Amino acid sequence: MLKTLSRSGSELASPLRQLEILGDPSLIPVGRFESQLRESGLTELRSQQLATLQVNVGKVCNQTCTHCHVDAGPDRRESMSRETAEQVIEFLRRSSIETLDITGGAPEMNPQFRWLVEQATSLGIKVIDRCNLTILSATGFTYLPQFLADHRVTIIASLPCYLEENCDAQRGAGVFVKSIEAIRKLNQLGYGMAESNLDLHLVYNPVGTSLPPAQTKLEQEYREQLLARYDIHFSRLFTITNMPISRYLDDLLRQGMYMEYMQKLTNSFNSSTIEGLMCRSILSVDWNGNLFDCDFNQMLGLGVEASCPQHISQATDLGLMGRRIQTANHCFGCTSGCGSSCTGSLA
Repeated sequence: MLKTLSRSGSELASPLRQLEILGDPSLIPVGRFESQLRESGLTELRSQQLATLQVNVGKVCNQTCTHCHVDAGPDRRESMSRETAEQVIEFLRRSSIETLDITGGAPEMNPQFRWLVEQATSLGIKVIDRCNLTILSATGFTYLPQFLADHRVTIIASLPCYLEENCDAQRGAGVFVKSIEAIRKLNQLGYGMAESNLDLHLVYNPVGTSLPPAQTKLEQEYREQLLARYDIHFSRLFTITNMPISRYLDDLLRQGMYMEYMQKLTNSFNSSTIEGLMCRSILSVDWNGNLFDCDFNQMLGLGVEASCPQHISQATDLGLMGRRIQTANHCFGCTSGCGSSCTGSLA
């Protein structure tokens, strides 16, 4: 019998143990991800020119969502220091990267968040804030909507459903109402409005073990429902597949749904998603400055290949271009169905 993970962040299986579960041949209904690549005519994935630096500033969060691949929450202590934040900005200065994508946890809870935004925007770099929306009304953070608007930060915010009960089932009781209130505040500042260039993108994650539906159709449904029910607006909807790692892996195992979910992912492998995979144009940085091919690999401890610099202080974008992407069976989550990336579907 496979031992399940624990719901507590400190007791979740280690990244190595999670990789063992993902790689257990008795638990993979179809061949490994690398085999699917070969069948698609690729022996390995290689990175292209870097366009985005995605920085995970830590695991501290004001929410504890069931689908969270970071295992973030209020009890976490991992948090980026000023020294590491300065190394991030120095890397941006010596690179040609155009976008800084700040994530967490709730990235705004990191003491370096404002400084990172100010420094990056002063360099002419586009900044993305991956926001959970509820932080915008939390004590000590009510300044955020105006701050983000002043620096023209793009907001990508989780709203897994336009129905309150579905959203709260995934993100916690009362989260939906607070999220709607936050979107209204952002709309008042121009976010998500047609006449503004302040982008507010929403993120849909499926509830349960479903794959996301067609993004374009669902976006139109979201737009109509949110306008009719709450008179709120947004720019785009991104559909993102739940990744079978960390807290979501824990839930799958507890419910006895892991095999079924992996079967669904592997059966839905779509080779047309490979060209647009986010790992080919993104570099992920953890709160200590270590480098990864994507945020999911970061949570599994799969660093960039050994021949590359391993820390942001040593890295150059040219030195990381063309590197071999580290893959494992969780990569089926990005290549199934319409595909999944930090900016939504791929096919």
